[in-house]
Amino acid sequence: MQDKPKIPHGFYNINKPKDWTSFDVVNKFKHIANEKKIGHAGTLDPLATGVLVVAVGKAFTKKLTELSGVDKEYEFEVTFGIETESHDLAGEVVSQVPPVGITKEKIEEAMKKFVGQIDQFPPKYSAIKKDGKKLYEYARAGIEVEIKSRAVTIYEFELLSYEEAEYPKACFRAKVSKGTYVRSLAYDLGVALGTVGVCSKLVRTAVGDFLLKDSKELTSYYEEKKNE
Repeated sequence: MQDKPKIPHGFYNINKPKDWTSFDVVNKFKHIANEKKIGHAGTLDPLATGVLVVAVGKAFTKKLTELSGVDKEYEFEVTFGIETESHDLAGEVVSQVPPVGITKEKIEEAMKKFVGQIDQFPPKYSAIKKDGKKLYEYARAGIEVEIKSRAVTIYEFELLSYEEAEYPKACFRAKVSKGTYVRSLAYDLGVALGTVGVCSKLVRTAVGDFLLKDSKELTSYYEEKKNE
């Protein structure tokens, strides 16, 4: 019987598909690489796409902690006037009221409040642990817990486009520090504009020096090895 394809140990820049968890990608890559020692540098939400750095082999999985601490860059869309439990479209809608008076100029003015070091409350549907359990485990069980704010840094925050509508949409680019939740940034920006906001699209375009333009689809690795 022919051995399963095996790829060299190292870091791999994967363009994570939408609706896949980061664990799904790692689990699939284990079969492609025929290697048990595999991990990733920084979880991406299932609805998000973009750069997921996967480490193959013990020598590289040991470096994941260091790599997960690098700055990251995202492009994302915010839909104003809608609030969900998770601050993205995966969560149940909490409120939905068409906002009034939002303009491109007001968005750009509000964005200034978020550049630099800020205190941010992570979403209750997140993997941050409290007393040994992840926040989303409490949320799914209907248990309310105190969530503390964390200091994060927004290095760059740019408005890419704005669309007027009953529920206005705006697209942004942000370069952020470790621990920043773009979903919370989307919600908080809405609050700063006198409404709420939901992260309706999210693409991670960079993890340190790993760029989206250099990433590869997960299936391409298998096809390459199969055709060797």
